[in-house]
Amino acid sequence: MPGRAAGLTGMMGVMDLLRSVIEELASIPRLPTSDGERTAAYLIRDRLAGYGCRAVVEEVSAYRSYAWPIGVLSAVGVGSAVAGLRGHRAWGAIGGAVAAAGIVDDITGGAMMCRRVAMRPRTAYNVVAETGDLASNRTLVVLVHHDAAPSGYVFDQSVTQWLADHRPDIIEAMKSNPPLWWPAIAGPALVALGSATGSRWLRWLGLIGSLGSLAAMIDIGRRPAVPGANDNLSGVAAMVALADRLAHDPVRGLRVLLVSAGAEEALQEGIRGFARQHFGRLPVASTWFLNLDTVGSGRLVLLEGEGPVRMHDYDATFKDVVAQCGIDHDIPLLRGLRSRNSTDGAVPRRHGYPTATVVSVDGRKLLPHYHLDSDLPEHVDYGCVANAARLAEAVARTLATA
Repeated sequence: MPGRAAGLTGMMGVMDLLRSVIEELASIPRLPTSDGERTAAYLIRDRLAGYGCRAVVEEVSAYRSYAWPIGVLSAVGVGSAVAGLRGHRAWGAIGGAVAAAGIVDDITGGAMMCRRVAMRPRTAYNVVAETGDLASNRTLVVLVHHDAAPSGYVFDQSVTQWLADHRPDIIEAMKSNPPLWWPAIAGPALVALGSATGSRWLRWLGLIGSLGSLAAMIDIGRRPAVPGANDNLSGVAAMVALADRLAHDPVRGLRVLLVSAGAEEALQEGIRGFARQHFGRLPVASTWFLNLDTVGSGRLVLLEGEGPVRMHDYDATFKDVVAQCGIDHDIPLLRGLRSRNSTDGAVPRRHGYPTATVVSVDGRKLLPHYHLDSDLPEHVDYGCVANAARLAEAVARTLATA
C-alpha cells in the first residue's frame, strides 16, 4: 500500500496532491460534530492509511457550537440589563457578572459550564495516524482540523479591506488581529458595573452590547458551514503531503502522530477529546506539537502567542527550532505576530507541551475569506501550503536527530 500511494503522488506532483485533498473535502459541509465532519474524517483516514500510516478515526464527546452557549450568556446579559434598568440593581450586577464570567470561561477553555448545562453533547471525529519510528519514545504531533465554520455578519471584511487600501500603514503596524471576543464580554460586564454603581448609561451601553452579541450568535448559529478550503483544509492537505514524504523517506528516532481534529470551530472540542484520550500517554518532556491552521493565504506566520482574553506566548525554544528550520530550508516565516483568536494549539500549550502554531496571511497581512463563503479551493495559495508541508517535514527531521 505505501508503495502504491507513493507512486501515485509521484505522478500527480505535490501541488496536484494538495489540490485533490482540498477540492475533495471542500465540497462536503463539515460543521462541528456533523455527518459531514464524520465523512471527511474517514476520507482523511483512508488517505493516510494509503501512505502506510496506522490510521484510525476516534469518536470523542463534544459540543457542536460556541454560538449557542455564548448566545445564552448574552441573553442573560440582556435580561440583567433590563432588570437593572427597572431598579433591580442587585440582579443586574449579579446576572451581568455571571454572564461575563461565563463568556470568559467558555472562550478560554475553562470549565465551559454554560455549554455543559445548556447543550447536549454530541460526537466529534478525530483522525489519529502514526508514522515514523513507532518504537521511539520521542513524539512530534502534527495537528490540523478538518471541520469548517459557519459564517456570520461579524466576519465581514469591509473595514479591514478599506484600511488595507487606504491606510496600509495601520495594518502594517498591527501585531495582532482585533480582539473580536472583547465586545461580547464587555456587554454583560458593563451591565454588572452599571448596576453596581448606579450608572444608567453604563447599563444602557451593556444592554446594547449584549443585544448585539446575542444577534451575532443567533446569526452564526443558524448558518451552514463555509467551504473551509483555507481554514483548515490547507492544514489537512499539508499533513497528507507530509505523510507522503515520510512514506518516501522514513524518519528514524522520532514517532510522528498526524492528528486531524474535529469540532475545532466549536472552540477546540475535538482536540480536548484527544487530550482526554492521549495526553496521559504522551510525556511532556519528549513530545512536541506543531499546529498547522489556515496555511494557504500566501505568507506563513509563526505565531508568537494567542489568546482571546489574555495573550499566552508559545514555547520560545520550540518556536526557535521551527524558525531555524524555515531558515535552513529557505521557507519564509513571518514572526512577531500574535492572534486574538484561538486555535487547537492552545490546548497542548495549556497542558505544558512545547507547541508552535503556524498560520498565514496575505501580502497585506490580512486573512482573506476568513469564515466566509468565499473560502474556496480556487482562493488557496498552494505554494504556501506546500511550504507548510516542507516546514513540518524539516521540523520532524530536526527533532529526530536532536
